[in-house]
Amino acid sequence: MSESYRVIVNPPSPSGGRRVRVDGEILGLAYSLVDVAEFLRRAGLEGVDAEGIAESPLIEWRGGGPDQWGTAAGL
Repeated sequence: MSESYRVIVNPPSPSGGRRVRVDGEILGLAYSLVDVAEFLRRAGLEGVDAEGIAESPLIEWRGGGPDQWGTAAGL
């Protein structure tokens, strides 16, 4: 993954999905690491897989790490 990209995975929504953004552009609502990897692949980021993104320092996980899926706490 190129270090020039800024990837943000937002906290889980009430539906359980997490909004994924790259450089400010919303790519979609992910429900798993596989979804995040697919969004990033479609955005042109090379070498992306579900295992690698969980540990990538290039991704900012907000409201919980890569193991947090489901409804947001307190909602």
